[in-house]
Amino acid sequence: MEKKKRSITLIEVMIVILLIGLIGGALALNMRGSLDEGRAFKTTQNRERLYDILLMESASTGRPLADLIVEPACTNIVSSSQFYKKPADLLKDGWGNKFALKVEEGDLIITSKKFDKFEADKLHG
Repeated sequence: MEKKKRSITLIEVMIVILLIGLIGGALALNMRGSLDEGRAFKTTQNRERLYDILLMESASTGRPLADLIVEPACTNIVSSSQFYKKPADLLKDGWGNKFALKVEEGDLIITSKKFDKFEADKLHG
């Protein structure tokens, strides 16, 4: 008896490629969420560190916070910080955008539009 050689048909190859694409798409979607979570974490950490640096500077020099958050004073203060390897990166959120700094009722408020949008999206869906 002679056995026929079985080869892979075009339909089978297309089905395998489709399945690989579906699995890859699901992984990519999950990975994107993880990347945004990491950016949000970095934003929170940078915001806390920046807050600490500016408050310590205000306490040690006696200068009001409103004077410290204007450029180039803010950049100079953060750049001269000895606590972090890349202190200039503390002025940016996890998405690479500069923080918005303001003083309200004597307290320093540090905000990020991307972080606020991420938090709102997380709450709504």
